Amino acid sequence: MTNQPQPSRDYIGYGAERPNPQWPGNANVAINFVINYEEGAEYGVLEGDDHSEALLSDIAPAPYRQAERFLNMESLYEYGSRVGFWRTLRKFSEREIPFTVNAVGRALELNPEAAHRIGIAVSAGIVDVQSHGWRWIDYAKVPESVEREHISLCVNTINRMTGARPLGWYTGAPSINTRRLVVEEGGFLYDSDAYNDDLPYWTTDFGRQHLIIPYGLDTNDSRCARNQGFDHTDDFFVYMRDCFDTLYEEGEEGQPAMMNVGLHCRMIGKPGRIAGLTKFLDYVIEHDKVWIARRNEIAKHWISVHPLRNS
Repeated sequence: MTNQPQPSRDYIGYGAERPNPQWPGNANVAINFVINYEEGAEYGVLEGDDHSEALLSDIAPAPYRQAERFLNMESLYEYGSRVGFWRTLRKFSEREIPFTVNAVGRALELNPEAAHRIGIAVSAGIVDVQSHGWRWIDYAKVPESVEREHISLCVNTINRMTGARPLGWYTGAPSINTRRLVVEEGGFLYDSDAYNDDLPYWTTDFGRQHLIIPYGLDTNDSRCARNQGFDHTDDFFVYMRDCFDTLYEEGEEGQPAMMNVGLHCRMIGKPGRIAGLTKFLDYVIEHDKVWIARRNEIAKHWISVHPLRNS
């Protein structure tokens, strides 16, 4: 265990009296769509790792292959960057729906065309980019000094390749040091390495105020690869719809919240799955009291309307 300060646990949160987030337009729910761009940054011997990737593909979970390439896994990841990214991007572009890209630095580096297109969308105010680590790996297994270096490398790569410095951070597989290192790096409005609330909240674990915008793994297409019930197009749509309807109703009752929708190019970008996403996109835009927001917008709103107050 590290001797450095660690994230605390909070079992209480806002409790029964949750704050009204006062979303723009008096929206009942804020929804943030997140496209995770990871392909090429996963475990693999070509990237200097001692084993192959095993997670989040159509053959996952699979055993790691030690000291050798796993060609089927590599190919399934490549589908995301070659095809799935562009198909998913079209669905959002056709509907002029804003979203967030969770960008892994190494993955962007391997596909300059995709990075360029993301940069164009950022310049147009359609997209923001959240740092998703330099590699798509488990940082609990990475030395602190290497993780610190990777945080800076990721930020610099995203800035260079998209033209905008990322203001948010989400590792996905963080170490006990990650949040402290993100706070120490500076320049971030928030991080999203938490799943414990439907609203943003503040922490002061590391000597300064730091905003958390929780993410979601239930409203996430990674369930297609985790054997957790997203077997068919309608499984994805129905779960997302039901979550949205519940939050929308709670908003009508004076308890607005936020919803995350996590997407992966190699998963939702398949022809047999994209229909579930398009159904849900069309369902959401039929509703009036919805704020479809980029993640940076949610952070800036919370900072402005709900600043941390000293007790």
